[in-house]
Amino acid sequence: MVLKQKILLAFFLAIFPLTALAIPAEGQALDLTGHLVGYLAIAAFVLAYIFVVLEEVTELKKSKPMMLAAAIIWAAIAVVYNLQGQPQLAEDAVRTLVLDYGELLLFLIVSITYVNALEERQVFEAVRAWLVSKGLGYRSLFWITGILAFFISSISNNMTTAMLMTAVVMAVGKDNPRFVALSCVNTVVAVNAGGAFCPFGDITTLMVWQQHKVTFWGFFVLFVPAVINFVLPAAIMHFAIPDARPAEIKDVTKMKRGAKRIVALFLLTIATAVVFSNILHLPAAVGMMAGLTYIQFFGYYLHITHREEPEVPTELLERHEEEEEAEAPPGEERFDIFQKLAQLEWDTLLFFYGVVLCVGGLDFLGYLGHVSQYLYGELGATPANILVGIASAFVDNIPVMFAILSMNPDLSMGQWLLVTLTAGVGGSLLSVGSAAGVALMGQTRGAYTFLSHLKWMPAIALGYAGSIVAHFWLNAALF
Repeated sequence: MVLKQKILLAFFLAIFPLTALAIPAEGQALDLTGHLVGYLAIAAFVLAYIFVVLEEVTELKKSKPMMLAAAIIWAAIAVVYNLQGQPQLAEDAVRTLVLDYGELLLFLIVSITYVNALEERQVFEAVRAWLVSKGLGYRSLFWITGILAFFISSISNNMTTAMLMTAVVMAVGKDNPRFVALSCVNTVVAVNAGGAFCPFGDITTLMVWQQHKVTFWGFFVLFVPAVINFVLPAAIMHFAIPDARPAEIKDVTKMKRGAKRIVALFLLTIATAVVFSNILHLPAAVGMMAGLTYIQFFGYYLHITHREEPEVPTELLERHEEEEEAEAPPGEERFDIFQKLAQLEWDTLLFFYGVVLCVGGLDFLGYLGHVSQYLYGELGATPANILVGIASAFVDNIPVMFAILSMNPDLSMGQWLLVTLTAGVGGSLLSVGSAAGVALMGQTRGAYTFLSHLKWMPAIALGYAGSIVAHFWLNAALF
């Protein structure tokens, strides 16, 4: 077995010559930024990200190339450190990354499970039906959907929130493409702004909170800057919305049994996570997992109190056979929490795993140290954090924020909040800058496009700048 290992290492030594490397001191990581292994890591990450960007074209799920790149990067790193006689360094580094990812994964599993449960109990559908049936004008709907998107996204997935509000927009504005396009732009800006001032609103804010850069309540000082980021472009777009009223639509949807109680349990779960993190000084994920038991026990209660539907005569079943195939049978359905767990966005969660390990690998190789020195050493914290937001319009904000956290620059609380704000709202500058924008381009079937969003980028950029100015003005004591 030892002979096989030596042969394998000799093979890799031939591929990755190490003559340029000095033997590191005990416990000290190598700087491999100028080494072939470093170039291989960069190439693997860039190639994987190209496939991620082209997901809609290739129909290849984004998690697959990113997870493969992560495996390649760490395999190459492990070979180098094995040859240098310090395999423990690489092992400890990757174990730390897996632990960080594991905490975020458990947190997100619970959060998304609750959102899926609320969707199954028809909470979101009831909100949609209520709005559609109100007979509001286009301008009123523009503001109401935007405001709801802003607040709902502070505790829910921004893509789910955006698609809910767009369903309302599409239902009432199907004959007015201009209203649909403007409302979609407004929704994208709103959900990204809403996710910036609450730890539960976006993965980036969640990462900052779990790394203890900002306290749970500390994020809420970004509320006013986030509002400005949403309101400024919305106020400009308001005048382009048709001043008319769509035809009234009668649509009634009732929430299923237990829906309101699940909302209450979700809020209780959030409170539990805060208590575990702020008071007990335990990982917030442990509190979230405790919250998962709330809905599990409540699901058991729904199950044992479930009322079976009365039997339907055979002739009626035959008469309505086609309708029954197209729609779920009326009445109460059994609530199974494990069905909600199965419906998690596993592609996104596994993509996040690949991002964490890829970016962590690039940091271990030494690249992020050099980038950090340039951004925060030469440019300065404020220009660097503003550029981070602009970069998130082109590159997903998850790897951008994880890279910043991996660099771990010495920043004040105000600067950590600034980078949280810019990384969260910067994706609104382009339709492809956030998952919400990409999802809506597919959902609206051409009514909302890259160009229709690009047309309003100056107004969105004004909101971006306004939110930064507001943060410096209102939170000056934190810098």
